Amino acid sequence: MTSPSPFSRRPVSSPELPKGEALGTYESYLEAQAAVEKLSRADFDVTKVSIVGNDLKTVERVTGKITYGRAAAAGAASGAWFGLFAGLLFFIFTTTPNVGYVLAAILIGAGSGMLFGVGTFAINRRRRDFTSTHQVIASNYQVVVPADQIVRAQEALSRAAELD
Repeated sequence: MTSPSPFSRRPVSSPELPKGEALGTYESYLEAQAAVEKLSRADFDVTKVSIVGNDLKTVERVTGKITYGRAAAAGAASGAWFGLFAGLLFFIFTTTPNVGYVLAAILIGAGSGMLFGVGTFAINRRRRDFTSTHQVIASNYQVVVPADQIVRAQEALSRAAELD
């Protein structure tokens, strides 16, 4: 599942459903991908093959509860990274480089990040005090092949299944 690169040689097409017939319907994306790989190994021209996800659903999985301690730790960590970056800039561009600049910048960044993280959590606490991950998943996946090549694709897939 990749997005087209702006540096790609292939022209970017407008979003539209691929035309053709379903070669097969699969429960998971990995199964559909494996079918396309079998077609490729059977020397079938896979440039016209598409994998279409049907019945899309958004799934949000709750991964934990945000507390003041977690907000402080996350803020301190991100602030320390910013402090490291600023400290390295001071270290590189000063006439008398000193490692103390880097350490001081990390400590100041961590402290500022901690305060900002706790402050942001205190303001937003009543709206959302849990962490989660978001996914868009499909109920099933279809491998779609141009209608004029469906018989060739079925033969190639059955030959590949015999070899496995």
